[in-house]
Amino acid sequence: MMNRSVLANSAAAAAALSAGVCVVATRYVIGETDPVTLVLYRYIIAVICFLPFLPFIWPEARIPASEYGKIALLGALFFGLFPWAFTASLQYIPAARGAIGLATIPIQTLIVAAIFGRERLTRNKVFSVVLAFAGIAVVFGPAALGATGSDVLLGDGLMLLGAFCAAIYSVFSRATLMRHGPLFVTAIAMAFGVLALSPLVLVGPGEFSLPEFSGAGWLAIVFLGTFGGAIQFSLFTWALRWLQPTRTVIYLTLNPISAVLLGVLLLSETLTPALIVGLTLVLSGIFVSSLPGSALQRQAPKPRQVPDGKEA
Repeated sequence: MMNRSVLANSAAAAAALSAGVCVVATRYVIGETDPVTLVLYRYIIAVICFLPFLPFIWPEARIPASEYGKIALLGALFFGLFPWAFTASLQYIPAARGAIGLATIPIQTLIVAAIFGRERLTRNKVFSVVLAFAGIAVVFGPAALGATGSDVLLGDGLMLLGAFCAAIYSVFSRATLMRHGPLFVTAIAMAFGVLALSPLVLVGPGEFSLPEFSGAGWLAIVFLGTFGGAIQFSLFTWALRWLQPTRTVIYLTLNPISAVLLGVLLLSETLTPALIVGLTLVLSGIFVSSLPGSALQRQAPKPRQVPDGKEA
């Protein structure tokens, strides 16, 4: 069980760090299309990647229609509403301010999980989440405060809405992931997310037409759909199956940090004291969440199966 815990933590960290790479790829190709279309094509490619594996990951037991309803709702939230709100918010606020809004995911997850009795609120959990959020605030706070204009509140609201969708998915998907398997649930939920996003593209401004990407743009799209879609979300949901929701999502605070670090390593940007302090705080938050005495490191009991497929 210890090995599984180490693997789950490693998967959560790898998913979060890879998301930072995806930010760089997204910035590279976003000029060739609009945000919603980019997200839609990313997930279409990810779903295609899952297709050859569906016969092997499809559960043997019959899945009730109510379970498909749950997966559809979770998919529409996490792979539909969340990316739409995230990309739409960045039309009104700078990326630095968006990073702080996105960093509220662990906070919102902890609150939702505590309210609905999915996790026990402990001192370690609260302290670890505060440390991780403080790390993001140190790095991006000065730039975030410079945002002005009447649309800033709208952008903040959209980003917080997206973070809330991610928190809901993290808390309420865990039982479904444990019943049917993380890869199957991710593939089906992502397909429902594509269906939820499709109307936004079809009713968008102008006449619908297939996007025309450059050669490098298509490489970025394929990368986002494979590595940044199928693989990244498989790692995240697999970790979510074996770790408590708050423990899993706290690694997401590494996402903007890793994006900035990539700028330092690949673009020769300056390694600032604020970045060093922020990274230290984020890593400290992750460390505190794993200290003995924190319920975060203990696996919750597996939900008991009942004949109708619902959680006992």
